[in-house]
Amino acid sequence: MTKKLISRILGSLFLYSLIAATCAMAQEKPISETPPGRPTVGLVLSGGGARGLAHIGVLKWFEDHHIPVDYLGGTSMGGLVGGMYAGGMSPDDMTSFIKTINWVSTFGTGIKYQDLSFRRKEDRRDYPVEMELGLKHGLSLPPGLSTGIEIDLLIDRITLPYSMTQTFGNLPIPFYCMATDILNAKEVIMNDGLLSSAMRATMSLPGIFPPVYRNGEWLVDGGVLNNIPTDVMRNNYKPDVVIAVDVGTPLGNEKSIQSFIGVASQTLGVLMVGSDRKNLKLADIIISPELKNITTADFSNIDATIALGYPAAEKVGEQLKKYALDDANWAKYTAERTARRVTTLPEPYAVKVTGVPEDAKAEIELQMAHFAGKPLVTGEIEQELIRLCGEGRYQSADYGFVLDEFQNPVLEIRITEKTYAPPTLDFAIVLTGSDVADFNFGFGTRLTLYDIGRYGNEWRNDFNVGFNSQFLTEFYRPFGRRGLMSRFGLFQHGFFFAPRAFYERGTRSFFSGGERVADYDVNNYGVGGDLGYETWTTELRVGYVLERLDANLSTGVSPIPSLVGKVDFPRVRFEYEGANSATIPTKGARFTGEIRYYLDSPEITDQFPWLFANGSWYKPVGPKGTFFAAGRFGTTFNKEAAPAQKFTLGGPFNLGAYDPNEFVGNNELLLSAGYYHSIYTLPPVIGRNIWVVGWYDLGGAFNEWDDANYKNQGSVGLIMDTKLGPFALIWALGQGGASKVYFSIGRFFD
Repeated sequence: MTKKLISRILGSLFLYSLIAATCAMAQEKPISETPPGRPTVGLVLSGGGARGLAHIGVLKWFEDHHIPVDYLGGTSMGGLVGGMYAGGMSPDDMTSFIKTINWVSTFGTGIKYQDLSFRRKEDRRDYPVEMELGLKHGLSLPPGLSTGIEIDLLIDRITLPYSMTQTFGNLPIPFYCMATDILNAKEVIMNDGLLSSAMRATMSLPGIFPPVYRNGEWLVDGGVLNNIPTDVMRNNYKPDVVIAVDVGTPLGNEKSIQSFIGVASQTLGVLMVGSDRKNLKLADIIISPELKNITTADFSNIDATIALGYPAAEKVGEQLKKYALDDANWAKYTAERTARRVTTLPEPYAVKVTGVPEDAKAEIELQMAHFAGKPLVTGEIEQELIRLCGEGRYQSADYGFVLDEFQNPVLEIRITEKTYAPPTLDFAIVLTGSDVADFNFGFGTRLTLYDIGRYGNEWRNDFNVGFNSQFLTEFYRPFGRRGLMSRFGLFQHGFFFAPRAFYERGTRSFFSGGERVADYDVNNYGVGGDLGYETWTTELRVGYVLERLDANLSTGVSPIPSLVGKVDFPRVRFEYEGANSATIPTKGARFTGEIRYYLDSPEITDQFPWLFANGSWYKPVGPKGTFFAAGRFGTTFNKEAAPAQKFTLGGPFNLGAYDPNEFVGNNELLLSAGYYHSIYTLPPVIGRNIWVVGWYDLGGAFNEWDDANYKNQGSVGLIMDTKLGPFALIWALGQGGASKVYFSIGRFFD
């Protein structure tokens, strides 16, 4: 019995070893047994940014001419295209996918403005400099200009069927891609583990996207050390023939190195060209699309770039056709390739969150629990992950399937925390003026601390210096916003409490008969608190403010030498933010309305109500134009307002042909309508567009509606929407010959 048992054990071990060896050998074999005399083909796709789209055209030629690909490797864009093709996507499928990517936002901030939470929209509007700093390990910049979340999620979507595949040898076409270990300066061959993270790492352009942490290594674009990995194909996969597609950027000429940017670009090219030349010698056939002046960042004409790959393959077509299959063998090849393709998704048994502390993990798993127990809709999970990152805490998030200990499929949500934050610092630069004597400068920063005391809390602190100085601190405490509410699709809706304290210092001018006759130094400080309700696009606050006003005459003559005393009022404030940009929207609308009831204020004997509303609406007109309408309205409902609470008009963007605060009264009304047209698209690292703008204003401020004196004016100018905020140069011509040329940095219409 003992001998029989030992024999059975040894036999089982031998059978297990044989099966394991066979599986291991299968990973290094092509997708099917080749017919006698048919050589195996290894295809290598180089990096090259937007130029790499030509790979799709090459693959289209291969499909049309029945050229089999038994092994596939790539770097950077070659890794992205290669991974898609290896996973079973056709050239037409890849073209459609590439067109879904908003490359401008991908190389910009990574999360669209409309996908930010309401509080992060406030940050972007109040502090429009798109350079968030972090204080997690001392003052530091983010590791990339873009978070990369959009492309992360798109890659997740196309690789989701293979998220439980641990070796890329099991894909429809055995595949590998390259990355660079940025800490140890070494090449990394990625042919197992998460396919999505491999495809993301291979194209992680240094400085544009953050490095990808994968298997204990910090990885960036594989093109840094190996842009055309024919050596890996030749040595590791050993095909009979190696075909390389080279879409790398050629070295520049003497003219191109006359600037420091040109020298830097040429230096990077020189560093890469040595490896490229060496590896191209290992290819039996080289396909080099003639991409002319197409740059690595030129995604302006995707179809045209893709099309350039087809004639490049045709140019060496006689060499390639040696490896073409007849109709019968091509049908067999494609059938076996299709049979290896995974097209169905499991239904998630549960949701699992990784990458965050336990308190955040529990909260997010509760938010996402509604994805368990039903077929996964990728668009829905992606939208929620984008909005999760739109709260500002996390750099990115992606998803895939894993098996639990009972072999049940679990939806795994992998969150990447920011390496440099929180806390975060946002910035604003405000500069306005019409001449040397009328020049105002301000600089501000917002420090936000997250999860103070519990997950979801925020402590916001504003520090602004310049012509108007301000300190504001507010503690934001949400409640009743998670749990069951998110299960009904009300993600990020709920109540909050927000106590605050503030101090403000500035100047205010007093006008009489259109002439400035006095200036006041104004100081006020106080406390307040709001109970509110917030959604992704709206915020409602009900609260109370108690402050101390101290305004003293500094220059000129005024009948009121000082305004000193208590100011207190309850208020209701509502905001809607539905525009698609914090700075220069091209569609959508925004609105702010607030009503107060002043109980006390210096120089009044009677209490009075106070209402202010401000809104704007934007409508695209063609691909480059936008029509807009804006308005502001204020009233005290026929009551006399205290001097400090009267409405004012005049100054940049508010009847800009006149002096700031030139018109004062118990009521105000301003209506504007205009059009701006894009005349130039800026590089994504600088900003978005340069616009020509023109608009008409009608409005005024006055004490009685029966005595309203409306001014009208026209304005024209240029606006440049940059990552430092909008730069505007405007000429305004008003009624009675009033005219000003003014400039503004950091703001457009409020």
